[in-house]
Amino acid sequence: MGNLEPIAFDIETSGLDDSAVLTVAGLAHSLGEVLILNTDSRTVNSGQLEHTLREDSTGNIEVLLADDEEALLGILTNIAHDRLDDDKHYLTAYNGETWNGGFDLPFVRTACIRHGLDWPFPDLAYADVFSFIDRFDTNDEQGLVEVYDELIGKESCDPFEDSGAAVAAFNNRDWEDLLLHNLADIQRTRELAVLAGDYVPQSDFGMKNLSPPNRRSR
Repeated sequence: MGNLEPIAFDIETSGLDDSAVLTVAGLAHSLGEVLILNTDSRTVNSGQLEHTLREDSTGNIEVLLADDEEALLGILTNIAHDRLDDDKHYLTAYNGETWNGGFDLPFVRTACIRHGLDWPFPDLAYADVFSFIDRFDTNDEQGLVEVYDELIGKESCDPFEDSGAAVAAFNNRDWEDLLLHNLADIQRTRELAVLAGDYVPQSDFGMKNLSPPNRRSR
């Protein structure tokens, strides 16, 4: 792992059925956060959202708008290629992809296939926070919020009790709360990854390369 900096990643979706789409993709880095919002072609003021969310950011916050899932994936790919450096960063998530499953990365892969798009993270290393959280005593807690509260316990900006509320927020155009939920999750994830970087042996990170063996040239 060396001195690689964690870039926390988390998504929100419109549900868990076959018709579900990405509604938000968030990235947290050392200088702040980037939130990509699928507006479903609805009118949204990104500047106003940035202003509202700024007080809960760890630094600089960007809200980028996409009309649909395909456009969201395109923006995510551009960010990954233009701003993420495989010599400096590794991608992390909480149960984003583990040896026996995970949610975020498999969902993104399927969405890319659906739209005929390339994988957004072809050159990055990945380590899942969930894979090394058992190196801490968390009183048998395994959920992101519960583990975060056990180990760090800072107040969060999350307006929801669970991720299911994010589906209703998207349908109801409650953009601020939807983004606050994603912001809270990427901040929690990154803080846990930073904590693990200070206490967990490097060999326990289970880091892997996200580059597909037969990746297509761009």
